[in-house]
Amino acid sequence: EVQLVESGGGLVQAGGSLRLSCATSGFAYDFYAIGWFRQAPGKEREGLACINSRASTYYADSVRGRFAISTDSAKNTVYLQMNNLKPEDTAVYYCAADYHTLETLESRYYAHWGQGTQVTVSS
Repeated sequence: EVQLVESGGGLVQAGGSLRLSCATSGFAYDFYAIGWFRQAPGKEREGLACINSRASTYYADSVRGRFAISTDSAKNTVYLQMNNLKPEDTAVYYCAADYHTLETLESRYYAHWGQGTQVTVSS
């Protein structure tokens, strides 16, 4: 069973940076995609970035150039480096995974989800 555990959230001032981690385990196959999503209060879940087992990455326009997704295979961990954070980046951030290599940020393509980590950006 795929398990995902996010960490690294917290409170940061506008303009600051955070690196989120998603520790993964339980993958049964060697093809997969892992994505980062966020959901702010009263808003729909938003896809931010994804990476697949071919090391292809894809970003939402809203974060391209500010956020970067990467993996450390030795640690089975996926990271989301977030720079130049803005108050509107405040949300609960989730990582998600599924067995495909689609470069997609649609949440319906991800069956496995972590519990989320809160990111708060103060102005």
